[in-house]
Amino acid sequence: MVRTKNFYCMVLSLLLASLIAVGFAGAQEKILLMATTTSTEDTGLLNVVGSEFKKATGIDLRWTATGTGKALKLGESCDVDVLMVHAPDAEKKFVADGFGINRKEIMYNDFVIIGPAADPAGVKGKSVKDALLAVQTKKANFVSRGDKSGTHMMELDLWKVSGAPVPEKEPWYAQAGQGMMATINIAAEKNGYTLADRGTYIKYENNLGGNPPLKILVEGDQTLLNQYSVIAVNPAKCQKAKLDLATKFSTWIAGPEGQKVIKEFKVMGKPLFTPNAK
Repeated sequence: MVRTKNFYCMVLSLLLASLIAVGFAGAQEKILLMATTTSTEDTGLLNVVGSEFKKATGIDLRWTATGTGKALKLGESCDVDVLMVHAPDAEKKFVADGFGINRKEIMYNDFVIIGPAADPAGVKGKSVKDALLAVQTKKANFVSRGDKSGTHMMELDLWKVSGAPVPEKEPWYAQAGQGMMATINIAAEKNGYTLADRGTYIKYENNLGGNPPLKILVEGDQTLLNQYSVIAVNPAKCQKAKLDLATKFSTWIAGPEGQKVIKEFKVMGKPLFTPNAK
């Protein structure tokens, strides 16, 4: 009987030790929550960045991919610790309003206007201004992100620069309210045009064996630069924001290791983003 009691005591001790060890490991786990754009997820970049960052630091990067407008709102509501976004004016306001600190530019690609190979509006090779005016004049189908993302904000700015009124309820203008890849697919279904970031377009091109129905028709305009930045959420506004982990991520991705990961990330042999941390 004594031996039985000793046996149960030993089992109980081992069980308690295991529970304590698991609890300690859980307490030691470092998790960084990030809000970012759909383009960084759709392209596959985040999977590589997350994996390499964890190898380098032991920090588990977990993200929500959405439009930049919603990503900034997640920062304001203290739901994340760091942002990776691409709408410079909105980002600067986020910082000026006290919600973000330590904004760092880390990489860029460019926006392109894509559309059917047949190009019913005749935009190929035109300037952005002339291309949008042609779409509007011909009432060619155009699909907008319509989600307050960085791409959507850029599109609205480009309509304004063109001098044409920003479309809203015109029958040829649709607002997807979805991410970049979904918007491209809707534009393809409608045999229409859309504004896309080059990285997501290359991924879309790859998904369709290098011969997708939508082609790049307008590119290279100086106004189409697409800059990405990281911003830490300010603990002065969000007490639980993990500034130490956010700073480690910002430093890593803007440093030699992170910039190398961005530079070497390619699809179909094509770079999707260009590192440009200062």
